[in-house]
Amino acid sequence: MAFERGLAALAQWIEREGADRPVPRGTVVQVAVDGEAEPVPVRLGVWISNTKSRRDRLNADQLALLAELGMDWARPVAVPQVAPDSP
Repeated sequence: MAFERGLAALAQWIEREGADRPVPRGTVVQVAVDGEAEPVPVRLGVWISNTKSRRDRLNADQLALLAELGMDWARPVAVPQVAPDSP
């Protein structure tokens, strides 16, 4: 649930501020959540920092969603191919 809230907050930020503007650590975004009468505050800057530092615990779908929203650190790391030694 927390991941989905953070993702929704990030999508709102990008829609409002643009994908090229970094999210300041203190940014708080209000997110509408099903079942809640009032929007819920999401500390987006902190969420991004924490999610980035724990990216090794995210599944491929979560990483793909973050990459789609412009989080370069969520993209797969390309491993360079080494050519075999020639005889």
